[in-house]
Amino acid sequence: MLTWLVKELQLFWDKLKSSDKKVIAILVSIALFQTLSWYFFSRRFFRENLSSQFFTGIDNLKLIEYLYWFLGETIPLFIMPLLIIKFLFKEKIRDYGVSAGNISLGIKYTLLFSVIMILIVWFSSANAEFAGRYPHIQEAKMNWTIFFIYEFGMLIYMFNWEFAWRGYMLFGLEEKFGFYAIFIQMIPFVILHNGKPFLETFGAIFGGIALGFLAFRTRSVFYPVLVHFVTMFFIDFFSVLRSRTNELGISPKSLYNIIEKLF
Repeated sequence: MLTWLVKELQLFWDKLKSSDKKVIAILVSIALFQTLSWYFFSRRFFRENLSSQFFTGIDNLKLIEYLYWFLGETIPLFIMPLLIIKFLFKEKIRDYGVSAGNISLGIKYTLLFSVIMILIVWFSSANAEFAGRYPHIQEAKMNWTIFFIYEFGMLIYMFNWEFAWRGYMLFGLEEKFGFYAIFIQMIPFVILHNGKPFLETFGAIFGGIALGFLAFRTRSVFYPVLVHFVTMFFIDFFSVLRSRTNELGISPKSLYNIIEKLF
């Protein structure tokens, strides 16, 4: 048994030595970063370890909880990958999408995808489960200051999120897998949507591919950030509108007329 185990370990080591070290580093590190994110930069970690000790008696604790999550993710999803790119791979961060890329193409795709997503979100927000879930912080439905602070935090979170999947993972794996890297990065993106409304999670399959393609074509994560943020912003915005108009007794037709005038 011991001899067999030694042979198997030797086989694994030989395979490891002959493998693409960069691919392994990216796949292992992204798993590590997401694990650190889940256990140390989540809302749950804040509630269980920080809120009762450092934030007792503070108003809008729910908002602070979300800001901890949004801003804290900068460490595992941006700073840590950045350190690996710079000091382990010895490469430039702009090669991982932190650049303007193809501006003309980026603007065209961003406008196209944003319009499509706004229309989808508008009709999806008519679903009571969907509209009732957003914004995640319910106080934002009645306070525009809280709403916009929350959305600013969401923008930072979207950058960290997009850099992790559409920057670090996509461009890091592109050399080895080429176009297939778009579909590889889509898998963890969809898995991390589990627990959300079915339509949102199902849509994340196509959204992950579309955002990956957008980054791939424009050579930038900034356009996926904009599309993703616009989508999330209007999910929250339309949900707030529907919530408020329902409370005021405004009909869906009247609400549609209001939106039409705004846009």
